[in-house]
Amino acid sequence: MLAKQTASLAQLENLCKQLYETTDTATRLQAEKALVEFTNSPDCLSKCQLLLERGSSSYSQLLAATCLTKLVSRTNNPLPLEQRIDIRNYVLNYLATRPKLATFVTQALIQLYARITKLGWFDCQKDEYVFRNVITDVTRFLQDSVEHCIIGVTILSQLTNEINQADTTHPLTKHRKIASSFRDSSLFDIFTLSCNLLKQASGKNLNLNDESQHGLLMQLLKLTHNCLNFDFIGTSTDESSDDLCTVQIPTSWRSAFLDSSTLQLFFDLYHSIPPSFSPLVLSCLVQIASVRRSLFNNAERAKFLSHLVDGVKRILENPQSLSDPNNYHEFCRLLARLKSNYQLGELVKVENYPEVIRLIANFTVTSLQHWEFAPNSVHYLLSLWQRLAASVPYVKATEPHMLETYTPEVTKAYITSRLESVHIILRDGLEDPLDDTGLVQQQLDQLSTIGRCEYEKTCALLVQLFDQSAQSYQELLQSATASPMDVAVQEGRLTWLVYIIGAVIGGRVSFASTDEQDAMDGELVCRVLQLMNLTDSRLAQAGNEKLELAMLSFFEQFRKIYIGDQVQKSSKLYRRLSEVLGLNDETMVLSVFIGKIITNLKYWGRCEPITSKTLQLLNDLSIGYSSVRKLVKLSAVQFMLNNHTSEHFSFLGINNQSNLTDMRCRTTFYTALGRLLMVDLGEDEDQYEQFMLPLTAAFETVAQMFSTNTFNEQEAKRTLVGLVRDLRGIAFAFNAKTSFMMLFEWIYPSYMPILQRAIELWYHDPACTTPVLKLMAELVHNRVPRKGGTGIVSAGKKITNISHVSQFSQTKRQDQSQRLQFDVSSPNGILLFRETSKMITTYGNRILTLGEVPKDQVYALKLKGISICFSMLKAALSGSYVNFGVFRLYGDDALDNALQTFIKLLLSIPHSDLLDYPKLSQSYYSLLEVLTQDHMNFIASLEPHVIMYILSSISEGLTALDTMVCTGCCSCLDHIVTYLFKQLSRSTKKRTTPLTQESDRFLHIMQQHPEMIQQMLSTVLNIIIFEDCRNQWSMSRPLLGLILLNEKYFSDLRNSIVNSQPPEKQQAMHLCFENLMEGIERNLLTKNRDRFTQNLSAFRREVNDSMKNSTYGVNSNDMMS
Repeated sequence: MLAKQTASLAQLENLCKQLYETTDTATRLQAEKALVEFTNSPDCLSKCQLLLERGSSSYSQLLAATCLTKLVSRTNNPLPLEQRIDIRNYVLNYLATRPKLATFVTQALIQLYARITKLGWFDCQKDEYVFRNVITDVTRFLQDSVEHCIIGVTILSQLTNEINQADTTHPLTKHRKIASSFRDSSLFDIFTLSCNLLKQASGKNLNLNDESQHGLLMQLLKLTHNCLNFDFIGTSTDESSDDLCTVQIPTSWRSAFLDSSTLQLFFDLYHSIPPSFSPLVLSCLVQIASVRRSLFNNAERAKFLSHLVDGVKRILENPQSLSDPNNYHEFCRLLARLKSNYQLGELVKVENYPEVIRLIANFTVTSLQHWEFAPNSVHYLLSLWQRLAASVPYVKATEPHMLETYTPEVTKAYITSRLESVHIILRDGLEDPLDDTGLVQQQLDQLSTIGRCEYEKTCALLVQLFDQSAQSYQELLQSATASPMDVAVQEGRLTWLVYIIGAVIGGRVSFASTDEQDAMDGELVCRVLQLMNLTDSRLAQAGNEKLELAMLSFFEQFRKIYIGDQVQKSSKLYRRLSEVLGLNDETMVLSVFIGKIITNLKYWGRCEPITSKTLQLLNDLSIGYSSVRKLVKLSAVQFMLNNHTSEHFSFLGINNQSNLTDMRCRTTFYTALGRLLMVDLGEDEDQYEQFMLPLTAAFETVAQMFSTNTFNEQEAKRTLVGLVRDLRGIAFAFNAKTSFMMLFEWIYPSYMPILQRAIELWYHDPACTTPVLKLMAELVHNRVPRKGGTGIVSAGKKITNISHVSQFSQTKRQDQSQRLQFDVSSPNGILLFRETSKMITTYGNRILTLGEVPKDQVYALKLKGISICFSMLKAALSGSYVNFGVFRLYGDDALDNALQTFIKLLLSIPHSDLLDYPKLSQSYYSLLEVLTQDHMNFIASLEPHVIMYILSSISEGLTALDTMVCTGCCSCLDHIVTYLFKQLSRSTKKRTTPLTQESDRFLHIMQQHPEMIQQMLSTVLNIIIFEDCRNQWSMSRPLLGLILLNEKYFSDLRNSIVNSQPPEKQQAMHLCFENLMEGIERNLLTKNRDRFTQNLSAFRREVNDSMKNSTYGVNSNDMMS
């Protein structure tokens, strides 16, 4: 037996060696496969212990630790409590007796301890929570050698981190309950312990040459940072919203923050330890500076801020450590928090404010001038100044804020440093910041506010710099001997200036503007337009892509501020444009816009970034009610409407695209053209047909190709994809009945077979099918025009305002302005649905023949098309232009085919994928909502396994993070529960008409599987009681039906929740449930539902009040999860 064990151990050790050390992929994969089998084997636990006891290599110890972590984490068949206690004790002893293990082994064992502790947080033995004596567990490590101390501190650090992180395998509610309990019972003690150990360490004059002392200090700082970084109130803040953070320190921690020695400790540490540790110290200070304002009263907050500002001042006066990029980055974050958490009125009252603001301004200017050093940190400095500048109009303090002195210095430093960087970047071949348009746009948004403070100085500087560069540029262009390098430098400088001018004009929205400032805007606009005339005149020879993108950014800002329906027309700006360029009014300025758009499309048709941004500008201009009417009168716009061919606009050509997806911008172009065409189109069919000539010719070309057996497939694909993208743009824009009917009669029946043929031929190529399916989805979408503009809403759109819900069902079918509205004698609604059904069936049946698709391609090749089919079917079913009862009456199988294809497609998708892909989940759940509302007989007729699949998907969707999905699931569940309740009520009454076969089967299935409905009752109640329920009204609608269908189960659930409360709270909780059902009758009439919804609001408030300051027991958690 012993020999067998030894051989088995040797084999495992060999596999570990192969997994972690071999360079041969096949050997490693084989080892990995064998080890996965080992993890799942029944004797895994005992072998892991043997590996830890007798294993000779660190890799085998690592394997044992990771396997044990998986075992204790599994949700099905969890380990018994006794066994988990034994593993916990064994791990602690193992770590205590082997302090010199390999770091990764120690880390894996600590991770195992943390996981056991977290998952067993509510486990009791003899009325004692067995996994909560964390600090006791760690104390013996802290009283031993430095190595033991490091292990003890790492255990606390890892545990804090583990409890703070939600994992996908356990319910979020369970995670939040554990985290809240840990916060209330242990976290402050851990934080205090950590600060005390840091004080001891700093008081002892650390021996910084000792590696182990280094390790201890690092772990202590990590522990402190993990405590301060804890998600105290369960908001799960996204780290990308870094500058919006407030640390929600519990009130019970007040004493630590009122004691100035806590803050002082970290500032002292910063100055006394090596720069390599300082970033962690500064990270702690960033969190401390972000403590919620309400933790202090006004006097306490002023005192705290004064200490904080003193500490910042001291760092600025001794900036040596800031030469380390990590230190510099964290210090910039600290500065940004000064303004995000405190008001300018509070900052100016700090004793040393004048000196500190001078130091911060100097630091910012120096940082901006050294643009190549830590560019990612500049965001925080600009964020600080942006917030300071934005506060100037509102500050009421009498003390001077001095920003009028320092803000222009910051603006000047940013602008001049960007201009000076151009030459160096070109000379040394460095990475150009202008290539990262996202970062540039972010900085410009911040500068737009900073530059508007003392705007006269900003404008004077921009005019001076622009004139210098523009003059040099002109001279270089006229010179025969000018070097390309010099030209590139001036173009780079002008690119920055055009971007910055656009930004500061866009900044007008942040401040109350004066006539003088609008006149200054005029000065800047004139200069950019003059530069544009110069660069446009040279496009036949050469052009600069970055400068053109800057121009488009400028036009976009100018459009937002000075063009459109909501804009106050500024006479001063137009007066200046009139004097210099002869542009007297908005119509003339619009002609400049359109001229630029046409020039770009003519010369830059092969440059995707410029083409797409130019078309976006055209699209934005075509939305405004008044501007679109002014645009139509321009000859240039009429030229576009009459000449939209590849001859004039090269991007419409079919041979110049590298791939089919590059044609997306065509949809934007035709949406804008469609809106412009609609302004004067009326019922003029001749004008419409004239406009459609290029598209008619394209359709005829494709039809011709399809009619022969040998055709150039690539050319056919390009022609068709370009065409359907164009048509989708037009269909989207035509939101009035008259124009849409012209389009419908043009495309049906003549060209519809071509679209169907394309799906048959190229179903496996999403680059072709996606545009065709999207066009079809657009054609069946019953949009209505929004009054007073050219925007659109959809006829089937969900009305979210509760007071309108009851009226919605009546108005939905009576809206006379819907675009899909056929005459009473027209069969077109039914014919259109037949085409929809045919396309869904053709695509669906063929896409299911693809077989196994690799996971990384499954969305692109399969799920995206299925998602569009779901959207298409949903739009057709909810469009209110087809009476679906007619199909069965006349033996037409179009509806049945579409619904059966939907079920086939649905069953081919794993549950997890439904929620993993947001577009798929939104299209599926919105379709399901329509089916459960209007086609419940179809749902009831499905096979039991299909019904269970659909119910499971609803159950999982109830807990989805996407509120739209969650709300849709509530609505589906409400329709299903209401249907069930009605059928049950009918089956108990003596009626002459028996239940239909479907209803009877559906009732039978639900009675066989009561656990599904009970699970959903439990989930909904759980969300309402324990979670931050964002859609309470939606949750309340199915809940009443669920309760009435499961009265006994609800009673058990209620008792379980009441009993899980501390004895003194049970009576209050029982009363909450009594009040919930007070006055509620056993029916689902609207009046009864509304009463229940009101009761539920009161119930949620009362339950939350009752449960404050109490820790709930394990029973409710088990019941709810």
